[in-house]
Amino acid sequence: MNGGAGDNRDRTRIRIASFDLDGTLADTGAEIAEAANRALHALDLCERDTAAIVRHVGHGGRELMRRLLIDAGEATSSADLDAAHASFDAAYAEIAGTRSVPFPGCVEALGRIADAGIAIACTTNKNEAFARSVLAACGIAERFALVVGGDTLPFSKPDGRVLGHVVSTLGGAVASTVHIGDSRTDVEAARAAGVAAWAVSWGYNGGEPIESAHPDREFASFEALAAAILRARRGRS
Repeated sequence: MNGGAGDNRDRTRIRIASFDLDGTLADTGAEIAEAANRALHALDLCERDTAAIVRHVGHGGRELMRRLLIDAGEATSSADLDAAHASFDAAYAEIAGTRSVPFPGCVEALGRIADAGIAIACTTNKNEAFARSVLAACGIAERFALVVGGDTLPFSKPDGRVLGHVVSTLGGAVASTVHIGDSRTDVEAARAAGVAAWAVSWGYNGGEPIESAHPDREFASFEALAAAILRARRGRS
């Protein structure tokens, strides 16, 4: 799928590929739901099924718990949210990576992209320590030249400064950078930074089809995604 904004970028030589984590590189829904339910249980609230929790994934742990508290009809004062977030972080610290599974073709695609000399970043709203645990558990940590979590900087996606940080840290240029994700947040982050906004058709995105976010390009497999990146590495669309 091509969009007008992405056509020119597709002809640019890609030097940096930034990837979202949850729902893009790995299926982490089960372990996030387990941590969230542990936090809800600690607050004497009813647990939720995985689907109800996963639809809120993508904005970081604090926002996840805020939305779950709202779903439960609970107050969301700063103190309440602090307690819920702390409970979630404590639970997730124990299980991050234990139930994460890379999506089909992920490992092979990252290998092909890295071997082509493209710098790869993981740019996620998950806490950096948790992200590193997931990447290690999935056997792909060594592929990333940079990991930026939701707590790495004073701001998080969709703030354009996050991907701006990725570009400057890796010594690249906006015009030769692509960000790949599974959600509207990722598309908005890419657009805010001025980099190409590519998306995958699997993942979470609040239960909505990724087409609704109007990415520049959409891919149904890691094989197709890697092929497109390698073509762009050579300056071909």
